[in-house]
Amino acid sequence: MSSILITGAGGYVGQELAAELLRTSSPDTTVTITDVQAPPVPPSVASGDAASRLKTVAADLTSPQAVDELINESAPYETVFLLHGIMSSGSEANFDLGIKVNLDSTRYILDRLKATMPGVKVVFTSSLAVYGPTKPGFVISESNLPPVPLSSYGSQKLIIEILLNDYSRRGFLDGRAVRLPTVTVRAGKPTQAASSFVSDIIREPFHGKKAILPVAKDTPVWICSPYTIVKNILHARDVPKEAFGDSRSVNLPGLLITVQEMLDALEQIGGPEKRALVEEKYDADVDRIVQSWSPLFDSARARELGFADDIPLIENIKRFAGSLA
Repeated sequence: MSSILITGAGGYVGQELAAELLRTSSPDTTVTITDVQAPPVPPSVASGDAASRLKTVAADLTSPQAVDELINESAPYETVFLLHGIMSSGSEANFDLGIKVNLDSTRYILDRLKATMPGVKVVFTSSLAVYGPTKPGFVISESNLPPVPLSSYGSQKLIIEILLNDYSRRGFLDGRAVRLPTVTVRAGKPTQAASSFVSDIIREPFHGKKAILPVAKDTPVWICSPYTIVKNILHARDVPKEAFGDSRSVNLPGLLITVQEMLDALEQIGGPEKRALVEEKYDADVDRIVQSWSPLFDSARARELGFADDIPLIENIKRFAGSLA
């Protein structure tokens, strides 16, 4: 019998990850999902036997006592997926809160795991925001550019990556940090991420609602569908630790597109009436954060480690639209 923990599981990716783990794991695998408020049971598994293997827990992970209750020797985990956090705009607007949630709570969790279940596998969802801007046309790989984030969110993610790498080097934990592209189309509600508009401009019109576009239409973005993101987060657990070499961090594959291409795809699939629901309203604060992210990445190392390339944008949006039928 094995047990899995997912933090930040109230969010869209956490919900999809929990559902996929319940669908694909052995019948004796249990999954614990936690967030500040008890996460709901993912709808896709709510009516099946899998729901009986799911435990939902409300836990404020900035509280050491809450973490101690969640992580203890009496109930060891086989894998821990760390997805919780304050998103990019939220971290920039409230520095102290970002440090408390993204850095301090995560470090305490790592130390708690080190003390109670040394060697446990830890999959940490980082971000490509660990990189700052580059010259036009420069393609980032893990080896040709040191990460120098120009946002508090990226800085907090990078600090945890470094800690996780060192804990893994010393054998305290078996860590893997996957740097996610912008997840698109993300279901649910708009988030505090500066990149939230990348999903908003597709999702909201399909719900008949207006969406705000805060950046220029020629802005390039590096995206990945939620289907591929979940697949690759799960794959990170299965990569042999020796395959990572000196770095446990990997830039996940994605697609380079412009906002204009997204709008064109929205109109192609949803029609001009849905395209008309996107309102251009420039936001300098959002644009400053988005422009600090590089949009070009070489995914060769990720492919060598077995991570999957993303599906085409049109297929991604068609899947999302089909899920609403």
